[in-house]
Amino acid sequence: MTKLMVDIRLDPDRRLKLVHGDLAEARVDVIVNAANAQLQHGGGVAGAIVRKGGRTIQRESDAWIREYGPIAHDRPALTTAGNLPSQFVIHAVGPVWGEGDEEKKLHAAVFHALLLADKHNFKSLALPAISTGIFGFSKELGARTILDAILDYLQGHPETSLEEIQVVLIDQPSIDVFKKEFLKRWSESEK
Repeated sequence: MTKLMVDIRLDPDRRLKLVHGDLAEARVDVIVNAANAQLQHGGGVAGAIVRKGGRTIQRESDAWIREYGPIAHDRPALTTAGNLPSQFVIHAVGPVWGEGDEEKKLHAAVFHALLLADKHNFKSLALPAISTGIFGFSKELGARTILDAILDYLQGHPETSLEEIQVVLIDQPSIDVFKKEFLKRWSESEK
């Protein structure tokens, strides 16, 4: 089940949405996978994406690592999406809580995922709450940092091809935190 929770029109050409649903089912040009640096998609969001999208995603990820080496916060990878409704997957590595500079690293992961999407002229993108699951980043700080990165990117790239960015979350606790952050930034009258 997919449910639109918040829909913000940032300007005539840009929308930011909060969606309660399964990222692997998002009908967008590209989804962002919350990956590890080695692109081994065993658990969490990454595992779910490969289970639904097929082994092609893991094979392409392995080929990426062989050719370019591990991904970094500011250097995501791009693969096709296999059997998913989206066409592509951007694999972005977020920080593990406690490694230092976590906010800066999470901001970089989101910002550079958007930059890569823009480089490929994608119009729609969906991303999860990177690092707020098994990587231990707090949901509240994650929501602020992810939204800051999205807004910083859009403000710095007014010519972006991206017309719609969705934050897609499957669990109610994450939805509650992100919805609160969305509504703190945009009043109901601005929707």
